[in-house]
Amino acid sequence: MTQHLADALPAPTGTRPGWWREAVIYQVYPRSFADSNGDGMGDLEGIRSRLPYLKELGVDAVWLSPFYASPQADAGYDVADYRAIDPMFGTLHDADAVIREAHALGLRIIVDLVPNHCSDQHEWFKQALREGPGTPLRERFHFRPGQGADGSEPPNDWESIFGGPAWTRVEDGEWYLHLFAPEQPDFNWEHPAVQDEFRSILRFWLDLGADGFRIDVAHGLVKAPGLPDLGRDEQLKLLGNQVLPFFDQDGVHEIYRSWRTVLDEYAGDRIGVAEAWTPSADRTALYLRPDELHQAFNFHYLNTGWDAAALRSAIDDSLDAMRPVGAPTTWVLSNHDVVRHVTRYGGGAQGLARARAAALLMLALPGSAYVYQGEELGLPEVVDLPDEVRQDPSFFKENGQDGLRDGCRVPIPWSGDQAPYGFGSGGSWLPQPAEWAGLSVEAQTGDPASTLELYRAALRIRRERDDLGAGDAVEWLEAPEGVLAFRRGDFVCTVNTTGQPVRLPAPGTVLLASAELADPGTLPADTAVWWQG
Repeated sequence: MTQHLADALPAPTGTRPGWWREAVIYQVYPRSFADSNGDGMGDLEGIRSRLPYLKELGVDAVWLSPFYASPQADAGYDVADYRAIDPMFGTLHDADAVIREAHALGLRIIVDLVPNHCSDQHEWFKQALREGPGTPLRERFHFRPGQGADGSEPPNDWESIFGGPAWTRVEDGEWYLHLFAPEQPDFNWEHPAVQDEFRSILRFWLDLGADGFRIDVAHGLVKAPGLPDLGRDEQLKLLGNQVLPFFDQDGVHEIYRSWRTVLDEYAGDRIGVAEAWTPSADRTALYLRPDELHQAFNFHYLNTGWDAAALRSAIDDSLDAMRPVGAPTTWVLSNHDVVRHVTRYGGGAQGLARARAAALLMLALPGSAYVYQGEELGLPEVVDLPDEVRQDPSFFKENGQDGLRDGCRVPIPWSGDQAPYGFGSGGSWLPQPAEWAGLSVEAQTGDPASTLELYRAALRIRRERDDLGAGDAVEWLEAPEGVLAFRRGDFVCTVNTTGQPVRLPAPGTVLLASAELADPGTLPADTAVWWQG
């Protein structure tokens, strides 16, 4: 079996085996992280050059959004070749260099995998179109005859997540299923060739040294038998929790059991992380049984507003759901598909204050935390992008999603007082706001009041303390309405979600606060504090 630097990475520092149980994982969106060649688009060499920054930040692992060969109809989530790198990002040699240098720094690399669908430029799909109806390659996708006397109506009433029918008709009259863009045909996971191919793809990247996979649309691979009509006109939501015949079907679990067998063949705790939008935390937990995947994104927590009672309920529900399957809970505030949480929490000074407090709350909870690139800088959503620069496919679809995903994907600022702020020498594929000069890594480094230094301090403290990250429970303490207070060992976290200062006896010595504390016995509005109890 191939051995790699991954096998020599540092042992976990928490109280349970498995580095991933308490890891802080940083999401890199390659287009928008760092540009090494001046073409305005981020790339793998840019990522490699900035790995020391991530090491200094204090994260444990890096999740890379797709960099595969792709026509880029959906920012790389339309994959033409799962074993090749798109030229805009570099070469396979560059990917290998990123993995090796990350490992040398003690960082692990998680690769994004897109198994629900591929690109319409994938060789299988192009051959399926050439061969015509009833041929073997078409069985690897969902090709169906249409409805109506002339077959001119889609096979069922399913809608695309991006708006419009989930079916496109080809020249020979058949229709194919695409839950996302027409350029993204869904695989038929009942076909053994599809299952064999993806086990091979897993091994390809594991042999290269990848420490695991983030699995895109992990809940969507299996469709209900017969592809039954949805029976209603409600627009589908990419980030919703609807009960649907093409999401969260029980058959997906056999797929992930076979994947777990592959992951377990490799030394170094290789992991699978599910992007699984399910109706409940209990349904999410099913993906994390001991013979399936290791983690799942906690979207129930991400969708919770800035409200103490709602947050406490989401925390309890999440921990309770994961405990029976022995999996760690994950916590996430932002990613490449949602409005950045500074803006979701109200924007401006209030949104930033809440985002800083939310970061300390998240990093104090037991389990694994995910940080989306730029949130450590306190970046807001860019809400005023001109229509002509947008690239999110949902923006162009009638009745589609709101098309705001471009706003969270604007390249991050590194240095300087003019765009592209050190992102690269040739501009940036999406325009950066003028006010981001003050939010760059360079501008915030060394400023104890900055969001970047808050994250650095929090991650350092979290790494130093065994009572942060580890475990599967919190001890809630009595607190005024609108305030969260919990203990973990001799550590206490207090969070004021109200808009007013709240009197609260100091439970110990201040370790870190998201805002200045004039009086340790008063918790300012929208502030979190870590205490040594």
